[in-house]
Amino acid sequence: MNRTPAPALPRRLLAELLGTALLVAVVVGSGIAAQALSPDDVGLQLLENSTATVLGLSVLILLFGPVSGAHFNPVVSLADWFIGRRAVSGLRLAEVGAYVAAQVVGAVGGAVLANAMFGVPTALSTKDRATGPHLLAEVVATSVLVALVFALARTGRGAIAAPAVGAYIGAAYWFTSSTSFANPAVTIGRIFSDTFAGIAATSAPAFVAAQLAGLVLGVAITLALYPDAASRADDVVVPHPSRPTPA
Repeated sequence: MNRTPAPALPRRLLAELLGTALLVAVVVGSGIAAQALSPDDVGLQLLENSTATVLGLSVLILLFGPVSGAHFNPVVSLADWFIGRRAVSGLRLAEVGAYVAAQVVGAVGGAVLANAMFGVPTALSTKDRATGPHLLAEVVATSVLVALVFALARTGRGAIAAPAVGAYIGAAYWFTSSTSFANPAVTIGRIFSDTFAGIAATSAPAFVAAQLAGLVLGVAITLALYPDAASRADDVVVPHPSRPTPA
């Protein structure tokens, strides 16, 4: 069956750049606000930060999903390419590279924007997070995120991806010791804010490596549970126009 052709790549890249920028602005900005509102209660700061992230991520998926699929995450884009590489509608490898570049640029821009909105100088974070438990948490958080996204797409429930993915990330803020970055682009972006949500540049490579390990595990889980997941590659994260199927 023919599908509506995908928007031109520049439009999709703009959606990924803006969506990732706004996601990081939500994460970093709400962290700055939480520190100001609840300076003596770290638990309350995390509650405020996670609540804003749940709501913000859900809205951003709804806003940008129809254009690019609302990946906002190199791990999701790579999984989409790998799982859907035999499908006409899946991302091509060159498109993945472009998506990742847009996501990283957007993430850095989002951190700078959040700093500016709160009058905080843009500076490299000094918050060291690279411990064994944190890295294990990133593997877990990322692998479950990948499996969730493809489970929703495979079973035709992409329409509820916005609240489902938002809810999972919100929960993972609390059940993982790392507060669930689960996103290499967001990890890089958060280097550029020395605030509640920041991460030291020295910790970021280990976090990204753990997230890539989570990607591999998440893809393996997805293919074990849903061997035909490639048939719905164009529904990741949410249903969006795909390249037309050849006659």
